[in-house]
Amino acid sequence: PDFTLPGTDGKSWSLSDVAGEKGTVIIFICNHCPYVKAILDRLVVDAQTLQTAGIGVAAICANDAESHPADSFENMKKLAEEKAFPFPYLHDESQEVARAYGAVCTPDFFGFNAAGELQYRGRLDAFGKNEAPADAPRELVEAMMEVAHTGQGPEEQVPSMGCSIKWKAA
Repeated sequence: PDFTLPGTDGKSWSLSDVAGEKGTVIIFICNHCPYVKAILDRLVVDAQTLQTAGIGVAAICANDAESHPADSFENMKKLAEEKAFPFPYLHDESQEVARAYGAVCTPDFFGFNAAGELQYRGRLDAFGKNEAPADAPRELVEAMMEVAHTGQGPEEQVPSMGCSIKWKAA
């Protein structure tokens, strides 16, 4: 689904702004989740690898900042700067984008081919909150390279694990 969301860099970003020539990865993350915190350094490296290969990357925080102040837009800006995110970090305050994508946790990965078809709904890697060895398989990168070359994602995909999205009260 298309979107236009404010970024921590002061710009508004749409799906077409972040889409890559060979595919796009949309990642739902937040600031407070221990699963997200544990993968951030690996995510930055993997995002750079994907971007170099022509795959666009953006991260979206949709958590309710009232119930989880660590996920406020101001704190998103601090995290993006501290970790030198090479991708836009977008704020989905209304949570409409997260709902449209069917996001359920942080981190949650959505990998699309160049035609905008969902091809990957897996995880970053098998290590989750644990430190990954330098030679660890890079599941997201490997899957998206396959998508970039064939238009299709791998048949076997392991869902991501993390904290639930913090939805606003109805």
